[in-house]
Amino acid sequence: MIKKIIISNLLILVAFGFTVFAQPKTTINSQYAKRKLIGRHFLSLQWISWNYLGRAYVRQRKGVLYLKGTQKGRKNDDYLKIDGIITEVNRYNFKFRGKIITHVSYNNEGEPCVREGDMTFLIKGKRKYWRLQEMNNPCEKIVDYIDIYFRK
Repeated sequence: MIKKIIISNLLILVAFGFTVFAQPKTTINSQYAKRKLIGRHFLSLQWISWNYLGRAYVRQRKGVLYLKGTQKGRKNDDYLKIDGIITEVNRYNFKFRGKIITHVSYNNEGEPCVREGDMTFLIKGKRKYWRLQEMNNPCEKIVDYIDIYFRK
């Protein structure tokens, strides 16, 4: 009886266009890197500032790592927003699935630029940050340096 009710309710949700799925857990291939990621970080887009950094937060809930952050311009309406999940954590990189929105007054005719989907952040050499590897701005022919800095 209970099983029939549950199946019936799921069919109703699907019929009305609701997607029912479980969020897959983040794949952790390095516990060291996971410990380094969880917590509060500085965040930057070079067009906004490398001196006045934004904040990014990585939180774990039910086996999934969530990344959310913002950097805002100090004397204008420029901003960087990032929001999504970390799907995989490795020693020198992590895989991100979500949305990154950049708004810089003199780029893309002042319109926001949206990236969505799967992306990679990577540590290179002795750098103290992960840098987005999909650096080519999808809205015009420029390169964006989006960095998430290690916690101190």
